[in-house]
Amino acid sequence: MSTEFSIPKIPLSMGPDALVDRFPWYGIRTRPNHERVAATVLRGKGYEPYLPVYSLYRRRAKVSVESQHPLFPGYVFCRFDANKRLPILTTSGVISVLGFGNEPAPIPDEEIEAVSAALCSGLPAVPCAYLREGQRVRVTQGSLLGVEGILLKQKNQVRMVISVTMLQRSISVEIDSDWLASI
Repeated sequence: MSTEFSIPKIPLSMGPDALVDRFPWYGIRTRPNHERVAATVLRGKGYEPYLPVYSLYRRRAKVSVESQHPLFPGYVFCRFDANKRLPILTTSGVISVLGFGNEPAPIPDEEIEAVSAALCSGLPAVPCAYLREGQRVRVTQGSLLGVEGILLKQKNQVRMVISVTMLQRSISVEIDSDWLASI
């Protein structure tokens, strides 16, 4: 399995009767390379942390070595009561709870479940840049290096639209999303 800290069916800090009142997920920012420490300490305090990790294989001296890395470096997810976040903030390795101003912002369960499902699927999952459809992007490698356009997604394809404004015409090119960077 790809995840060191999986999403349990019943939260550790609550009994089966409390499933109706489960708290939402929140994002927690950690010190660099302290994601595992924060997740372990949060679990020890009775919270339900989730640290999605992926495997990275490197070849060293003719031997392939596997190492686990956080899918979102610097972040851990956790369920807790936003009104009682002091124990979270005093946890070793934790910097802050993500939110707007002083108010923590919950993360939809569907997003956490989607990440978990992707990791449990056995398909390769690695971090990539966050790109929105319609965003201006630049190609960072390959034969189109340096070309700029607009990100477009059609079905299972990532495409970049290149426009000639004066002619009011465009073309779209299928491209690997790893080759794109936002402008």
